[in-house]
Amino acid sequence: MTEQQRLELEAAAFRTLVQHLRSRPDVQNIDLMNLAGFCRNCLSKWYKAAADDLEVDVSVEQAREEIYGMPYAEWKAKYQKEASAAQQATFAKGKH
Repeated sequence: MTEQQRLELEAAAFRTLVQHLRSRPDVQNIDLMNLAGFCRNCLSKWYKAAADDLEVDVSVEQAREEIYGMPYAEWKAKYQKEASAAQQATFAKGKH
């Protein structure tokens, strides 16, 4: 496998992951954090960090919109639910 092929495969896998998360707004970020140790916000921060590394001008809000598929505030208003006490307790115990 060439380096270019590897990059293209990684990019395709990333796009598929992002599309999957966009199709599952019922899955809350806290659930992702509690189960996998990362969430949509993490992905947007990693996206922003990669842009910074490549000296590409991407704002935090632009990075979030790339991951969420809409402005973050709109996603929160439409889909984010209040975390339960159990979810918060699990999060507090986790090593994030």
